[in-house]
Amino acid sequence: MRTGVRGRPRGAATPATLGVAAVVCGLVLASCAAGSTALVPGSHGSVSVVAAENFWGSIARQVGGTRAEVTSIVTNPNTDPHSYEPTARDARAVAGAQFVIENGIGYDPWMAHLLAGNPSAGRVVIDVGRVVGIPVGGNPHRWYDPADVARVIGQISTGFGRIDPKDAGYFHRQAQDYETQGLARYHQLIRQIRDQFAGTPIGASESIVTPLADALGLKMRTPESFLDAISEGTEPSAADKAEIDAQIAQHQIRIYIYNRQNSTPDVAAQVAEANAHGIPVTTVTETLVPADSTFQAWQVTQLQGIDAALARARGR
Repeated sequence: MRTGVRGRPRGAATPATLGVAAVVCGLVLASCAAGSTALVPGSHGSVSVVAAENFWGSIARQVGGTRAEVTSIVTNPNTDPHSYEPTARDARAVAGAQFVIENGIGYDPWMAHLLAGNPSAGRVVIDVGRVVGIPVGGNPHRWYDPADVARVIGQISTGFGRIDPKDAGYFHRQAQDYETQGLARYHQLIRQIRDQFAGTPIGASESIVTPLADALGLKMRTPESFLDAISEGTEPSAADKAEIDAQIAQHQIRIYIYNRQNSTPDVAAQVAEANAHGIPVTTVTETLVPADSTFQAWQVTQLQGIDAALARARGR
C-alpha cells in the first residue's frame, strides 16, 4: 500500500505534489481571469464525473449509464497511481467536474491537491477511504474488497442523484442492475472459491491481495510486514524473506499470488522458487488490464486465475 513515492516518508514534498501545485495555480489564475468558477456540466445534460483511477471510473460509468460522462485520470497499466504526476489536462477535468471519486487513504494524494486548487460548493466528492472507514495508514486497496465495492456503488448512485435529482430513480436502478447483473459472475466466483477453498493457506507479494483473500476465506501466510514493505516500496527484512523462503520450500502455502505491475527482485525470486517447488502461481494487477476493460471483466479474469491455481494445488 504505497502511500506516496516509493521510499519517501509520508507527508514529504514530492515532484508529483509540487507539479500539482504548479498546474493548480495556473488553472486557478485562468479561472479568476475569466471571472467564473462555475462547474462545467457534461455534454448532453449528463453528470460530469472524474475518477482518480480507472477501476472506480469503470464502476461510475456503469452506474451513470447514459446520464453520466466519466473521465478516469490513471488509465495506463504501466502507471503507478501512488506517484502519478497530474497534467494540466487533469486539472482542467477536475475543475469542470460535478462529481469526483478519489480513493483516499494516502493512495492518490495528488487528487486532494487538484480539488483544493479548484473548489466548488456544488461539487460532490467521494473519498473511498472515508466511505468505508479506513484511515490513512490502512490498506488502501479497497477495490479488492467486495463489501467496500458495494458501499461505493451505493454512494455513487446517491451522489449522482444529488446532482441530478430528476434522474435519481434511474441511477438507483442502474446501481441495482449493476450489482445483480453486471457483477453476477464476480459474486458467483467469490462464493464458489470461498465455498471450495476457505482456509487454504496462500502466499502473496503485497497487501493488494489481502482484502480479496479475506473475502475469499483464504489464509494469508506471508508476513504482513513483507506485504506492506513491497506495497510501500521499502526494503523487506531479511527475516521476512527467510520466512517466505521456508514457507515455499516446505509447502506451507498452496498458491502464490503476485501483483505483476509491481514485481521487485524479491518478488521475482519468490515466484521462481514457487514455480520450482510446484506451487501454482497466479497474478493480479493494480489497475484495469487491459485499460479499456470493465471492472467486472478484469476482476473475473483474476478470480478465474485464483480458482484455477487453487484447483491445481488441490490436485497436486
